[in-house]
Amino acid sequence: MNKGTLLIVSAPSGAGKSSLISALLSRFNGDDRLRLSVSHTTREPRPGEVNHVNYHFVDNEEFEQLIARNAFYEYAKVFDHYYGTSREIVEKWLEEGKDVLLDIDWQGARQIRKQTPQAKGIFIIPPSLAELRNRLDKRNTDSPSVIEGRMQKATAEISHYNEYDYIIINDDFDESILCMRSIILSERARLEKKHEEIERLYPMKDDNNKL
Repeated sequence: MNKGTLLIVSAPSGAGKSSLISALLSRFNGDDRLRLSVSHTTREPRPGEVNHVNYHFVDNEEFEQLIARNAFYEYAKVFDHYYGTSREIVEKWLEEGKDVLLDIDWQGARQIRKQTPQAKGIFIIPPSLAELRNRLDKRNTDSPSVIEGRMQKATAEISHYNEYDYIIINDDFDESILCMRSIILSERARLEKKHEEIERLYPMKDDNNKL
């Protein structure tokens, strides 16, 4: 069985990454080969977030114990809170041939690339910084000072766009979903992913009959 593809999805806060991933999974919920890795975090749940669904919410002590046990594929500290990706579940899904989405920042993406160079990166950005500020204001979850900090961080994060394989400018939401879906399907159609299937469907008798 071919291993699945590890797909890193990153974006500055407010670019619409979480909404796109959620809509992608909902719209193509019949795709049994697609999985979303649920990260661990030490931050408090936001309104509407559910433990073990949106994140595995843990305290600092438990997170640091997991670090000591090498339980994370990657982890980082962002805005004074830890975020980490479970190594065990991701590797299990990949071995089962599942494509795994990782919702992580550029720092985590670098850690993943060192361990899994074949991972593919998708970077999502808003159509402009003005639109990003507008989206953060509409959330109504952060104070003006926090929003200003997120804007400054967003500018720094966007500078890392060239470390990714695919860029999605999230201007049209439906088009962005289709773009993400196209990336996944394109990766599945790569020669190294189809080689075993072609050999099974079209057995080669000898070197002269190879396709």
